[in-house]
Amino acid sequence: MNFDEVLSKIGGFGKFQKLLYVWICVPQIFLAFHMLVSVFTGAVPPHLCRSTLPSAGTPSTLNFSLLSSPDGLPELSCTKALNHSDAAAPGDGHLTMSCQEGWEYSTETFQSTIVTEWNLVCSNASLNNLGSSIYMSGLLVGALLFGYLADKYGRRIIILISLAIQATFGVAAAFAPNFYIYTALRFMVGTSISGVIMNAFVLGTEWTGLRQRMLAGIITDYFFGFGYIILAGVAYLIRDWRKLQLAISAPGFLFFIYIWVLPKSARWLMANDRNEEAWEVILKAAEMNGKPISKDLEMCQVYQTEDKTALKKKHSLFDLVRTPTMRKQSLIVFYLWFVNVLVYYGLSLNISDFGMNIYLTQMIFGLVEMPARTITLFTLNRSRKFSQLAFLTVGGSACLLTTCIPSDLSIVRTVLAMIGKFGITASLSIIYVYSAEVFPTVIRQNGIGIGSMCARIGGVLAPMMYLLRNINPHAPMVLSGLCPLLGAGLTLMLPETANKPLPDTIKDVEGEILSDEEDSVKTAILDLRNVTMDSHRTD
Repeated sequence: MNFDEVLSKIGGFGKFQKLLYVWICVPQIFLAFHMLVSVFTGAVPPHLCRSTLPSAGTPSTLNFSLLSSPDGLPELSCTKALNHSDAAAPGDGHLTMSCQEGWEYSTETFQSTIVTEWNLVCSNASLNNLGSSIYMSGLLVGALLFGYLADKYGRRIIILISLAIQATFGVAAAFAPNFYIYTALRFMVGTSISGVIMNAFVLGTEWTGLRQRMLAGIITDYFFGFGYIILAGVAYLIRDWRKLQLAISAPGFLFFIYIWVLPKSARWLMANDRNEEAWEVILKAAEMNGKPISKDLEMCQVYQTEDKTALKKKHSLFDLVRTPTMRKQSLIVFYLWFVNVLVYYGLSLNISDFGMNIYLTQMIFGLVEMPARTITLFTLNRSRKFSQLAFLTVGGSACLLTTCIPSDLSIVRTVLAMIGKFGITASLSIIYVYSAEVFPTVIRQNGIGIGSMCARIGGVLAPMMYLLRNINPHAPMVLSGLCPLLGAGLTLMLPETANKPLPDTIKDVEGEILSDEEDSVKTAILDLRNVTMDSHRTD
């Protein structure tokens, strides 16, 4: 009897599992806070070079509408006039020089952001995007580090450590004396996000029965969406970036109660020869689910025997690209991971570009997550392939269409961006399931691990993508449209996996190719045998 059979006896999704999902879903709300708070803390309010302003001007009385030129590019925000009136615009033909006396910022929307405090505008504007990319690189480091440590020391302890890091460094970021220390602290928060996301999902999955795993995985996504929406309200009420950073981080210390309520993974304990501990937790789960069982240690030994037998044959990362069909499918899946996360965070972190109220846009984008994740529950059972292709096409096409809409039609642009976000969010939910079914059992964990790394690379590049605005204002959205459409085309080359048995070996994936090779070998053997028999007859 393996662990899945044990789960079927004690209940695959009983009271024990439901309570466990409460514990692992609540932190998802705070993960969304930390992932998306830079939309508000790193926002760039309208600003004017002090030298271009009347001496009597104050932030509350200044006319920040002077900022925009006919083509929508800032003119008075980064330069000052050297002759004629102080308010003369560079476009009038006056000599100009860079602003050296600081800036005045509009306080209509934000009391303060990291941009207004450390003047991350004009020549320093790229530092803001770089800071977001460094934060995202923390997720990549955390995925590599905490994934390895969780396999070695267990899911529960790594979740606890990650939650502690998140709260400690998140609060410290609210008191950062300069941008560079702030970025370093946010990097540490990023590493902890990966530690919580990965291991909370794995812990829940390892305790959930086969039939409920897909639904249980979607539940955690819903709570991330709730955090997305709630953040809009919290940021609306708290307009100072330091207070906002403190408000989303300090409650993290309440998770210290997880030391007593968060269970260990019995599956992991069994796989590491800690059978006594595993059965203590299993018996507790069985009792809570109302299905008590006797303590039969022989079941643990059988599980371990099967587990060690399965591990005898080792496979490496090279097996992902060694054979032609496996190589084609692996590269396509890796690209889909990359492009989904690139566009998802590209849209999520740059909602101010669509021209509507930033708080309302944040809430709308959060609300879109709910139907996007729900609809996949109905489409996935029909077709993994068509679902992935359709949602990538919807997301990419909507993003491309935003470039055709004039900037003064902000509502239309936001609606199109919302449709793009809907498609990409649904596509991102599907790739988790689809990739697990494309890779065969012997290299499934390696495949998903590399796919996750590609996703993190997409997250790192997402904030930097908007530096392309310096080349062309529409460049980021063009890229956000073309990349998913390319992914939709590549999806046509993937197999359909819905309602089909999972491949266990690379030979299952290669199918006809290996069969043809085997037929060729058999034909050669038969030809050799016939030649031999003919020679014997001749003799």
